[in-house]
This record gives sequence, C-alpha cells and structure tokens, in this order.
Amino acid sequence: MKTEKIIEHIVAWLRDYARKAGVKGYVIGVSGGVDSGVVSTLCAMTGLEVLALEMPIRQPEDQVSRAQEHIRFLTDKYPNVRGMTVDLNEAFEALYRTFDVQDGQYPSEKLAFANTRSRLRMLTLYYYGQINGLLVCGTGNKVEDFGIGFYTKYGDGGVDVSPIADLYKTEVYALARALDLPESIKNAIPTDGLWDVDRTDEQQIGATYPELEAIQKEWGTKTEADYEGRSLEVFRIFSRMNKAAQHKMNPIPVCDIPEEWRG
Repeated sequence: MKTEKIIEHIVAWLRDYARKAGVKGYVIGVSGGVDSGVVSTLCAMTGLEVLALEMPIRQPEDQVSRAQEHIRFLTDKYPNVRGMTVDLNEAFEALYRTFDVQDGQYPSEKLAFANTRSRLRMLTLYYYGQINGLLVCGTGNKVEDFGIGFYTKYGDGGVDVSPIADLYKTEVYALARALDLPESIKNAIPTDGLWDVDRTDEQQIGATYPELEAIQKEWGTKTEADYEGRSLEVFRIFSRMNKAAQHKMNPIPVCDIPEEWRG
C-alpha cells in the first residue's frame, strides 16, 4: 500500500474541494478512534481552517481522554486547527426525558436512542460548520459505509465529504501509522460510542474488520456456496447487514409522477 501517495492524494482532494465550494475548511467530530484521528489529521494537513469538536454523551473516560489527547496533538502541530469540547450530555438527557423513554416497552427503543446520540452530534457539527463557513467532514470507512452499513442514517452518515470511504479499516490503520498519530489512537479498539455499556464494533457485528474486508473484496463474485466454516459465518453476517442497510446506501426513493397527469 502506497500510504504516502494516498495521504497526499486525500489532502489535495480535501483542499481542492473546499476551495471550489468556497468555504474556509472543515469541521470534524473527534471521538478518540482511529477513523476520526486519521481524517482530522488529513484535514489539518490541507492548511485550511479546521475545527475539531469533541462531543461527549455519556462517554467512557478512556474515549474522552483519547479525544482530548488527539486534539492537543493537532493543535500543537497545526496552527490552522482549533479544538473545542461541546458537552452534549445535558441536551441528550433533556431529549431522554422529552421522549419519555420506557426501557423494554419497544424492542428497538435502545437502538433508536443510541442512534439519537449520533444525530445530536450531526446537528452540532452542522451548526458550528455553518457559523464558521466550514464543511462537515465524514469519517466512515469502506466496510462501514458500503459493506455492512455500520453507521447512523442522518447521524455520522450525514456529512458533506467522505475522504476515507474508499479505504478499508486495515488501510486506515496503515495511514494512522504513517501519520505517526498518538499511540492511543493508533491502537484504539473500534467502538461507535453510542451505548451506555461500552461495546466494541466487533462485539456488535460478530466479526472482525479483516474478516469483513475479505468478504467485501469478493462480494458479487462469490456466493454462500463458496464458503465454509468461519468464512461462511462471516459471509452470512455481511450479507444480512448489507441487505438491511440498503436504505442507507441507496438514494432516497422518489415517487415519479407521470407527465400526462401534470396538465
């Protein structure tokens, strides 16, 4: 993998896109994970204005400390970066009370409210982006965005640009090493940070990112009959999640009205 060429390419792409859009730069949510660590650093390398937001909502202390450590890394190294913490706990708890959440009343309620965290962060990013003349930069990778749909619709999926969506998770880790990010970021175990009980991505999905990547690279060329053992298990996980996430990946359906009815 030609990491240096990829880094230079993404930085140039981000810089050119912002200039053509007539904006000052990018706003990005920093979670303490490797994806946001890599993307925020690539944004910083453009030389454009970058606002790095930490947005805690019932976050475990290790996630908070990693996010703050990475923001310090950015602001110390890049004068064009500003860091800010926007504590969303009070706003989230207000929504919790307003929605009158009843644990156990609805099977999907916990998931729906977990996704509310992501959507609250999205609207925060767009608020600070708009008042500062910045685009919202996404942090989704190829497996999450186009494989299993492991993101929140109109949450972390609600962005203006997506610079690493053509990179697999293992490739993002390679960029993190090449960029010499803080050790805590380079070694961060992937988690979406949306649950009160800290669960890793792999625990939620039931497969590792390298396992999922192996299936995605062959997706469309092989069928279930081509796999066995653990590979078959992962194929079924990937297939189920990919099918369920089509409403995220495809454009919003539009009901076409026949022209002859318009007169």
